[in-house]
Amino acid sequence: MERGSRESFTRMGTLGIEEECFVVDEDGRPTSGTDELVYEHEPPEILEGRLDHELFKFVIETQTPLIEDPEDARDSLLEIRQALVDHAEAHGYHIAAAGLHPLAKWRELEHAEKPRYRSQLDRIQYPQHRNTTAGVHVHVGVDDADKAVWIANELRWYVPIMLALSANSPYWNGFDTGLQSARAKIFEALPNTGMPTHFEDFEAFDRFERRMLETDSISDRGELWYDVRPHTAHGSVEVRTPDGQADPDIVLAFVEYTHALVEALSEAYEDGTSGHRHRRELLDENKWRAIRYGQDASFIDRDLEGTVELGELVDRECERLGIDGIKDVYERESGADRQRRLLEDEGPDALCESLRLQTQ
Repeated sequence: MERGSRESFTRMGTLGIEEECFVVDEDGRPTSGTDELVYEHEPPEILEGRLDHELFKFVIETQTPLIEDPEDARDSLLEIRQALVDHAEAHGYHIAAAGLHPLAKWRELEHAEKPRYRSQLDRIQYPQHRNTTAGVHVHVGVDDADKAVWIANELRWYVPIMLALSANSPYWNGFDTGLQSARAKIFEALPNTGMPTHFEDFEAFDRFERRMLETDSISDRGELWYDVRPHTAHGSVEVRTPDGQADPDIVLAFVEYTHALVEALSEAYEDGTSGHRHRRELLDENKWRAIRYGQDASFIDRDLEGTVELGELVDRECERLGIDGIKDVYERESGADRQRRLLEDEGPDALCESLRLQTQ
């Protein structure tokens, strides 16, 4: 069984960005295109080894190369996006992005043939059969394994903030769910998802990962699909919370925020700061508020006394960390609100057009 190790955690502050997107036809409707784009045609050189697909044949995934300097994140993300769009268009497809494609009906869409996914479908059944979700994953390198676990523990309180700001999936299977991020709830139906529990140190996390593998609870460590996790192969902390986004500025705001959080928490760890031991149930409540209310959410505060509005939290975080991207995201129309407005005012064609992957 392939395992990561403590020795993977060697570098602080590097970045990697993974995006899940939708393969669509010229009208922006979901279509099975990943066999052609991943297996049947050579992708552009920059996508070699960085292009894969997900469970459905209309969900495709890219990864940026390792980003050494956070200031290079924009160029790296846009280069990968442009290469994906060019590759798709060369073979008659287009690319779209959101947490869920609003017109995707899972019973009408094809599953991938890859043995890993066939095994998951067989094991997990209904929750995986309907899993048309697409998200954004941000990796930040951490130079010590115990520190990475401590940071991941602390990040649990922050991930609902990112989910609320990213909420971009009100529609699922052709209807309005009444949620701002239906993707998050659909995905939580799978095993080993959602808000993780607190781990004492790297040894505790490693023991858990090993036990899950040895008991055939998972077939590889990548099936620990929690909202935040230490990645024992890449030597990073991975935040897996945001919904997919067409607009790169929104993705880059979460990259900036995640990187700043990890750097600040690294300093706190080095200073000997005591970590929080939040109950997962209270963190789950915050996540539920993000799912249901998106940018209108209020959260149980970090000291677990009282509540705080998302807007106040965003101001607080931007001032504390010296960032501004998430403030820009908060001040614009939310993805979920925009989808609802476009469908009601202009119809499904305009909605699909709005989800096309942007490359600048």
